[in-house]
Amino acid sequence: MITKEIPSAVRDCFGKGAMRRLRAAGKTPGVLYGAGAQALALEFETKVLFSELIDLQRRNAVITLKIDNGTEKRAVVKEIQTDPLRDSLYHADFLEIDVDKPAKFTVPVSYKGKAKGEDLGGLKSISQRSVVVQGKPLSVPDELEVDIRSLAIGDKISAGEITLPEGVTLISDAGTLCFGIVAP
Repeated sequence: MITKEIPSAVRDCFGKGAMRRLRAAGKTPGVLYGAGAQALALEFETKVLFSELIDLQRRNAVITLKIDNGTEKRAVVKEIQTDPLRDSLYHADFLEIDVDKPAKFTVPVSYKGKAKGEDLGGLKSISQRSVVVQGKPLSVPDELEVDIRSLAIGDKISAGEITLPEGVTLISDAGTLCFGIVAP
């Protein structure tokens, strides 16, 4: 899984006017939820937050929030709100996680190579582009790669046939068809 560190500060201003002034000063408001505690209002430098989150879009990542009061919190991105007119960050929500407890994650599956069956006129049939797995957050891969080069026409790969790292288990139905080479 991808890991990132993002600096932040505890936010003490609230309300529409205060948020406008905060954004005008080059900062983005955010909130950290979870761990049974009250939500923590944070602020981030917009340029830093944008550059760190741009490559994490729609990917699983554990983010270490380095808060200015000396604490560090591990979290995942819950939601990012953007201003569609200005193409800028508007607000970020994070969900605190315990990296020692297993959790469920949706992991994308990428199919690598060109199947033998394609050379013989077969067509790729991708049924699933992701699977749900469970494991400790730092053990879960960012992506699962499946080598399809040996597949002939009529061959299929189900979710249960995808190789998972140690400590990670499949939650999706093992019989779910993920990929196949079909006759034209």
